[in-house]
Amino acid sequence: MTVINKPSESPALRALIDDRYGELIARCRQMGVPLHDDAGVAERIRRTLLASDFAFDTWFRQPQLLAPQGLERLRSGGDASARIEALKLSSDETECLTQLRRFRHAEALRLVFRDVNGLDELPETLSATSVLYEVLLESALRWSEHALAARYGHSRGHEGELQRMVVVGFGKLGGSELNFSSDIDLVLAYPHGGQSDGARSLDNSEYFVRLTRQLVRLLNEPTVDGICARVDLRLRPFGNAGRLALPFSAMEQYYQSEGRDWERYAWIKARPVAGDRNAGKQLQDLLRPFVYRKYLDYTAFAGLREMKALIDAEVARKDLADNLKLGPGGIREIEFIVQLTQLIRGGREPSLRVRGLLPALTACEARGHISAARARELREAYVFLRRVENRVQMLRDAQTHDIPEDALSRERIALGLGHASWEELDEQLAEHRAKVSEEFAEVLMPQGGRAAAAPVADVALWQRACAESLDAAAMEASGYTPGGEAAEALVKLSQAASVRAMSQRSREQLDRLMPQLLAVARHSIAPVACLLRLCRLVQAVARRSSYLALLEEQPAARLRLAKLFAESAFLAERVIAQPLLLDDVLDPRIDQLPLKRADISAEITRVLATLDEREAEAELERLNEFKASVAFRLGLAFNDGRADAVATARRLAVLAESIVLAVTALAERELAAQHGRLPGEGTGFAALGYGSLGGEELGFASDLDLVFVYDGKRAHVMSDGARPLEGSRWYQRLAQRVMNWLTVLTRGGRLYEVDTRLRPDGSKGLLVSSLDAFEAYQKSRAWTWEHQALLRARPVAGDAALHAALSAVRRDVLAVPRERSSVLHEVSSMRQRWRAERDRSDAQWFDLKQGHGGLLDIEFALQGLVLAHASERPALLNITANAGLIEACRNAGLLDGRQAGLFAEAHAELLHRALACTLDLRSRIAPRDEELERLSSNVREVTAELGFLF
Repeated sequence: MTVINKPSESPALRALIDDRYGELIARCRQMGVPLHDDAGVAERIRRTLLASDFAFDTWFRQPQLLAPQGLERLRSGGDASARIEALKLSSDETECLTQLRRFRHAEALRLVFRDVNGLDELPETLSATSVLYEVLLESALRWSEHALAARYGHSRGHEGELQRMVVVGFGKLGGSELNFSSDIDLVLAYPHGGQSDGARSLDNSEYFVRLTRQLVRLLNEPTVDGICARVDLRLRPFGNAGRLALPFSAMEQYYQSEGRDWERYAWIKARPVAGDRNAGKQLQDLLRPFVYRKYLDYTAFAGLREMKALIDAEVARKDLADNLKLGPGGIREIEFIVQLTQLIRGGREPSLRVRGLLPALTACEARGHISAARARELREAYVFLRRVENRVQMLRDAQTHDIPEDALSRERIALGLGHASWEELDEQLAEHRAKVSEEFAEVLMPQGGRAAAAPVADVALWQRACAESLDAAAMEASGYTPGGEAAEALVKLSQAASVRAMSQRSREQLDRLMPQLLAVARHSIAPVACLLRLCRLVQAVARRSSYLALLEEQPAARLRLAKLFAESAFLAERVIAQPLLLDDVLDPRIDQLPLKRADISAEITRVLATLDEREAEAELERLNEFKASVAFRLGLAFNDGRADAVATARRLAVLAESIVLAVTALAERELAAQHGRLPGEGTGFAALGYGSLGGEELGFASDLDLVFVYDGKRAHVMSDGARPLEGSRWYQRLAQRVMNWLTVLTRGGRLYEVDTRLRPDGSKGLLVSSLDAFEAYQKSRAWTWEHQALLRARPVAGDAALHAALSAVRRDVLAVPRERSSVLHEVSSMRQRWRAERDRSDAQWFDLKQGHGGLLDIEFALQGLVLAHASERPALLNITANAGLIEACRNAGLLDGRQAGLFAEAHAELLHRALACTLDLRSRIAPRDEELERLSSNVREVTAELGFLF
């Protein structure tokens, strides 16, 4: 509850309130209405009279609202739906019109009373106003249906099913945030064609038109009691030229073929508010693809500019600069800022498909699309503007967004809102509007965005490319050296089939964009390479205007893209192959990335929930897009120096683990649907991550080493489905499905390459082994190098109980006492063999992984130490990551402080260089330099001190 301070009224205002209060007391005496005007009641009535002439008029017409029971109704916290049952509409139309209007006036008076006396906050007032009009619509619709049915029967579809009208509310009614005196924007529809079932049958097209006219008459017809609601039907298909009501099929056809951008904005807030609401939800589902596009839709900017231009023209024509809704920094600009984000991203993120402005702003903030600081400013401005707007309308129940010009009205508004004077309110109003106006200008036309003029010289270069007269000399004179390949790429792009097939609008967009791209590429560290990649990207997205719009509208995206394309061939190729990643270029949000296993799993669940249908192919495609996006953002963070190599490799491993977990769950679900489940708790299936995945040190292009194990006690039981399988075959199918789905190529790309050769008996063994067979192999037939591999293994997906059993087996196998000298010899021999087979180092180049003193020397040394000492130091087996093992071995006394420090420094820097090579699409070999020689020498020195002969 808001505390209301007693205003300091001017003599003129005090006289007005005193006179009106006296008139109400006299009116109550005249009508025999008891008015118990104790101090509390009198103060609230006077405060209401200060704020609203409408309240005075309503009390004068219905003085019973000042009786104790009437005042109790005014104080009531329940909205109009709690009292609608008491509204029994007469069958006589004239009497019905009166009853609807008086109910509306009494309920509207209640809204004013509660608002000005601080009993409701703004959201409650707006919501209750919306509910009032919903119940009025439903009551009027039912009366109209009854009247029409008496003459023509009830509407039926072609199959004979009964039908009701669907009343869709738009604008602030749709958003449950209606103004006190707002008109209500409606679109009326019905499910199917057909006819009514009365003796005088009507085709449904005529039936629902007549029903609409009757409904509008009940609400909109002026009487001695005024009107009930101002109804606006101009948002319907074809506007004033269109039919008053259409079947769903006609609605869908219109929006697919004729729908305009501004109508997409309008439908964001649309919802069924009366009639058949279930059918209304079906209509919304039908039209959702029109409103929210499947991909990130930056073409929404065009619709926003079109609407803004129309509004600005109206503002200029009608001199509406101070209009609270349409003027600069007004309510509509706040709505546009939020709705633009919703339209761009709502197709991918259902959490943004929110109707009310404040909830939608909160959703945009929660997803990181609007910063907390911006959201706070917009929220404060919106609440302030809407409170002022509502009080302006409450003053005289007028549909206006203009502040009255007379001093007394302004004083009433200011004092009613708790301000000492109009000047104080006006100053705050100007501050809020200035902030909104600045924010909106930046969103609509960011610095260097579409409105920015491209350099004349770059416009000329693109024009020459289009005329096929561009040559190497012109490019070199412009700063692109060597210029031959760059000139050829530009000419080739201008003549590409996809470019020649562009619509006129898209081609104009491209002609504005290309000079801007030429400018940003020139200032990158590798102009020619950057431009060549940009040309390939533009050709890839030439038929997808949304991506061109993103690059044209967002200068930050262009600059970041040029930097990325110049510095990272790997990430550039990812963007060219998956243009959806352009959004990540614009908005990396690394600080908001889900980086913990639980967070990534929760995000995957959220992403999959955005699909309209849970079907394996679509889910795999969405998983691919999610994985590509997160990996790409990790690459951006590493490339920009915001994340180090060890953290990046660990996060890539966490991402891969989460993907394997999701794919395994998906495969289990699909297999169970086809063949049923096996008896027992859990699935009895587990995936072990080996190598870089198990060691939490994954690269950007690493494959996954996986081993699959199952509960052997279920090998011979049958699944419980319609097509049962024996347990061993069920697990074999499950492992194959996981493998196939991780590696299958979808429109979203491929998740991972998978290597299963580390399983028992290698490529000759079964794809999935029983736990007993796995244990027997590890204890009796596995080589030392296989135990080295097992040191990095950890469960990443499947049954938790089997994970625990596998971890116990791993501990038993690795913790057996071993002769240190034997371990040192075997590990050294294997390392020498690998180097002989795989090391690509020479006098000029150093193999970062296989070279002498490289990453594998550190890894093998750590594995040798753990194998030799795990029997007396079993805690070492809890760690699979090299970075963690270095510290653990130091804590265990197996490495001294100097040795651990040298290993940690070399590991971090070599890993950094290896990841950088991948990002530049180079092999993980680096030119020998002083720093690299020092690091590798330190590694060789420490491994020799430990007794390894690498």
